[in-house]
Amino acid sequence: MSASQWGRDLSMGVRFAFAGGREGWIRALLTAVGVGLGVALLLLTTALPNALAERERREEARSDHTYSQQEIPKAANTLIVVDADTTFRDQDVRGRLLEAEGPKAPLPPGVPAFPAAGEMVVSPALKELLDSDDGTLLRERLDYRIAGTIGEQGLVGSRELSYYAGGEGLAERLEGSASGARIDRFGSDGPGSSDPWDPVLLLLVLVVFVVLLMPVAVFIAAAVRFGGERRDRRLAALRLVGSDSRMTRRIAAGEALAGSVLGLVLGTGFFLLGRQLAASVEVFRVSVFPSYLNPSPLLAVLVAVAVPAAAVLVTILALRGVVIEPLGVVRTAKPARRRLWWRLLLPLGGLAMLFPMIGQGDDGGNFNQYLVVGGVMLLLIGVTALLPWVVETVVARLGSGGIAWQLAVRRLQLSSGVAARMVNGIAVAVAGAIALQMLFAGVEGNYTRASQYDVSRAQMSVDVPDGADPASTVAKYRDTEGVRKVTALSDVHLGDRRGEAESIIQITVADCASLREVATLPSCRDGDVFAVKGSEYGSESDHLTEPGTTLWADPGDTPRSDDRWVSWTVPQDIRQARPREDPAGYERGGILITPGALPEKLGAVTSARLFLSLDPSMPDAYDHVRNTAARLDPTVQPMTWHSTESNERYATIRSGLSVGAACVLALIGASLLVSQLEQLRERRKLLSALVAFGTRRRTLGLSVLWQTAIPIGLGLLLAAAVGMALGAVLLRMTSTSVRVDWPSVLSMTGIGAGVVLVVTLLSLPPLLKLMRPDGLRTE
Repeated sequence: MSASQWGRDLSMGVRFAFAGGREGWIRALLTAVGVGLGVALLLLTTALPNALAERERREEARSDHTYSQQEIPKAANTLIVVDADTTFRDQDVRGRLLEAEGPKAPLPPGVPAFPAAGEMVVSPALKELLDSDDGTLLRERLDYRIAGTIGEQGLVGSRELSYYAGGEGLAERLEGSASGARIDRFGSDGPGSSDPWDPVLLLLVLVVFVVLLMPVAVFIAAAVRFGGERRDRRLAALRLVGSDSRMTRRIAAGEALAGSVLGLVLGTGFFLLGRQLAASVEVFRVSVFPSYLNPSPLLAVLVAVAVPAAAVLVTILALRGVVIEPLGVVRTAKPARRRLWWRLLLPLGGLAMLFPMIGQGDDGGNFNQYLVVGGVMLLLIGVTALLPWVVETVVARLGSGGIAWQLAVRRLQLSSGVAARMVNGIAVAVAGAIALQMLFAGVEGNYTRASQYDVSRAQMSVDVPDGADPASTVAKYRDTEGVRKVTALSDVHLGDRRGEAESIIQITVADCASLREVATLPSCRDGDVFAVKGSEYGSESDHLTEPGTTLWADPGDTPRSDDRWVSWTVPQDIRQARPREDPAGYERGGILITPGALPEKLGAVTSARLFLSLDPSMPDAYDHVRNTAARLDPTVQPMTWHSTESNERYATIRSGLSVGAACVLALIGASLLVSQLEQLRERRKLLSALVAFGTRRRTLGLSVLWQTAIPIGLGLLLAAAVGMALGAVLLRMTSTSVRVDWPSVLSMTGIGAGVVLVVTLLSLPPLLKLMRPDGLRTE
């Protein structure tokens, strides 16, 4: 067959799609919408690498920390930057205090001019929050006048909360505990992140991409077959005018090609619309600017070529089992039973590709990315191959029941392939999600661990600002709304001699109630001194606790001291205490001193930390504490304690999975709704005929529900089986014991069923509209 004949036949099919009357247009539009939704998500996926790279570039461009050992002297082109980050509820707020030291000081990206002292420039999202009723607590903390907004070049995301405030005397803060630097330019001068990626994390990234994209491909393949039964009946007319069966299939492929090309146009439109809406959306704390979402030209061209080619190929393959004759389509006759053997080859081939990598990862080496992608794809494609056979086999054995049940079962027995196509996408998505959840649950212990903090004793900690009086600071926190208890511990390290000491011991100063949080005391009153021996971190200095030992403190440790060395002699009446972990999980040793026994000069060189216990019934207690800290010193950041700690890359991958899963679920729901509406449109005359003969609408509604529920149930069962098998293999690949995460399996299955239930409810109004006798009218 020549290429010119192919071209003529395909172009004739394209003309039939757009010039075939209302039926042709409706079918082409339904196909285009289904394909367009998939294309939009594919274009979004191709834009992700550029979006991530742009976020990283902007983060590096505004970097204000120096990594070199050489300090920059004050000059006309230097700027002092001090960190003033904070958190509002569960949202991070990036903050910086700026003080220009000369007329040539560098401006931060996106900032038109330096804010004066008492002023700040803010990101648009932060300004919106501060102007809203929800930002009342944050306005108390950021007590600056808004003098402008930060431009796009200075932000990594459209919903980022960020501000730059003017400051004075920041050079003195750099000599204390404040985090900051003197810089002469913005931008990272460090080596960057050179740590190699963990092979298991790379495996997670590969599997996430395959699992998220496979349902999209399945939906596109199903969308090009919308309206197949009516199209095939129309093609029978072509046989009457002399076309052979091959030419008829090529013309049908041309119709699908027209719908897919229109789908490319709609998909591009959907993508551009979503690109503009991206600026107003934040998903799992990730936001982007529309300019970030620029698809890779090569990948975009690949999508533009692959989608129409797949439409032609799928249509030709689908029509191989349909006999189109001049007098009709031989589709209503009982088709040959589907064969199982070749359908099993796909998942078995996938397992064969993954099997050689069992036990790799970490010390076992990297995973072969081509085998991983190919194996996971074959296993998920195996779901789409096995589901039609499962549906056909099961519905063939379903027995009698009510009228609605019989109508549904008979319809499924006549067209089980159509029902399977409807749920293929959701089955693939659920299978992949179950496998991923098993893999994440299995390796979570390697990247998530329990923190050392005892969150039952305290939920926050905060340092007393340099130069501040610890007693008055403690009083301010005790008066803060939502604070139930404050444990104040002041520390200083003393050596056994002036200058370079051979041994160093920790001295902890606190009242009796606070000392009981760090040691087990026999009894305690103000003026007591205790020695703690045998602790995990201080046992090597136990000999310094002997009575009469003279210890020395370096006065340079804190700006509240003078330049003379401070000495202190261990008293003769020192008592013994047993060590106990403090709320931060640290087992202190050394010497414990109550305030009554503390010399004034030694107290001047201590640094204090507060452990705060909050009222759990007050949701804004954390923000009240942060407001108190900001009033005392905006550069002091209270630390919020969590019971677990996660690897940053692992947490990023998990967040990416959540964002992608949300997009895929939205696509699944929209595409399934389009498919359901197309199926109802095809059955319009049948439904109208049944209503005309007196069938109750409730019966027809239940039959449509059964027609959806039966294949969905079978699809979810198959998806659970394949997903658990894939999850088990992935766990063995990472040398992790196989354990079925039943809550994840049930939740993923439930989410899939929930999507179908929502789609079914949304399709009820069109169904009721179609169930009218006047639907039998024809032209």
